[in-house]
Amino acid sequence: MLNPIHLRTLQECVRTGSFAEAGRALGYTASAVSQQMVLLERSIGAPLFERSARSARSTALALRLAHRSRDALGALDALEREVRAMVAGEEGSLRLASFATANSRVLPDVLAKVISQRPNAEVQLDEGEPDEVVDGVLDGSLDAAVVFEYDLDPRQWPLELCAEELLAEPLRVLLPASHRLSGRARVELPELASDNWICTREDTAGARSLVRLAAAAGFVPRITFRSNDYSVIRDLVRRDLGVAVLPALAVPQDQVGVARIAGFQPHRRVKVLYREQNTNPLLPMAREYLAASCTAVASEWEQT
Repeated sequence: MLNPIHLRTLQECVRTGSFAEAGRALGYTASAVSQQMVLLERSIGAPLFERSARSARSTALALRLAHRSRDALGALDALEREVRAMVAGEEGSLRLASFATANSRVLPDVLAKVISQRPNAEVQLDEGEPDEVVDGVLDGSLDAAVVFEYDLDPRQWPLELCAEELLAEPLRVLLPASHRLSGRARVELPELASDNWICTREDTAGARSLVRLAAAAGFVPRITFRSNDYSVIRDLVRRDLGVAVLPALAVPQDQVGVARIAGFQPHRRVKVLYREQNTNPLLPMAREYLAASCTAVASEWEQT
């Protein structure tokens, strides 16, 4: 294989017509230039110069090789610049995934900041429930995934992954505006034992968490409607068709009939999963912005 350093030296020798001049241009001694040209001649199996005591005259092969190598060396220079940019995080790609409510409340700020800092990088975001995105982090198709778990439905994440908690998201009670308890800042769950309930599908962590939360309060919730779309749940509550418990990210700030759960306060824990061996220079930046965005969201809850 041709050595690109030798090819660059050849170009200077052809341009200047002298090993000494080529050496001065490149920062080598004339002897070092001569040695490089000997190695290049050996690698191609043909002479490149007609040597004399005072000069080194280029052969036709040297002229052609110097000319043809310009594009290749230019492409190699471009590749080196691209690699340096990727290592510095100026280019390259960042692949993230998250669940719907975090995509709505947390990720927009994160994506905007990353793109602002690294406009030449390719930033991608996908959406999915925790079980749908974990494998992508494990196999490297995702750099990180934002996931959740409920206090009342804990889970174990793969040991190969780091799991950093970003946010302890409180659960809130949603009540119709006409409900007898609407307007209260806090609600005792046993007071809702006779109400109809609206929640996510039976096989979800949110549904299991509701059942366990109600059991701790001494009743079995009568679930009349189910949907994995939080906007549907909120609309059904507004229409006085039942009450619900939702994580705070799923509750708009202007939502009426929102109350805290009195006594024990359960949470949904928002975490970021990533491989510790991932050397993508954009990943630490994304994690920093994720933490900052979640802190900002949590501060909004403290004010309400």
